[in-house]
Amino acid sequence: MPLLAVLAVLGIGAAALVGWLARPLTPDPGRRAKLADAVGAVDRELAANLELLSMFDQTRQPVVLENGEFTRHRATLEQEAGAAAGPVAELYSRIPTAESAMERRGPAQTMKTEDRLLIEAWEGDAREAQRALRASLDARPLAGWRAAIARLYGRWPQR
Repeated sequence: MPLLAVLAVLGIGAAALVGWLARPLTPDPGRRAKLADAVGAVDRELAANLELLSMFDQTRQPVVLENGEFTRHRATLEQEAGAAAGPVAELYSRIPTAESAMERRGPAQTMKTEDRLLIEAWEGDAREAQRALRASLDARPLAGWRAAIARLYGRWPQR
């Protein structure tokens, strides 16, 4: 009988420990503010680049795409934005290719189909990157088993 009581106390204690470890991990407000600033700046920069591409579509004059805000906030995005950071970094690495495609011309300001498709793909990927960045601000805090495992291994939430 005392063995059952000890096992019951241990079971209740283990359940309480798991419940305590599984409580939601709330992100640090300072890190959240830095992420919001970074996402806002890069989102505005992507919007400006899309506007420049719109001007290119109308005039067929090459434009220089902006990348300063991404360079400034890259570390914050990689640390805090999770899965959205990879596609955004890949998009910005393709800026020189897109700019080169805008500058290549044939007779009478014509463009090769490959160049036009490359520019349109960059524009579509920029819109997807904007959506992913905005969604990274809405990420829910870790809870349940994921929060317990993060606490046990010392992996605090990245977003």
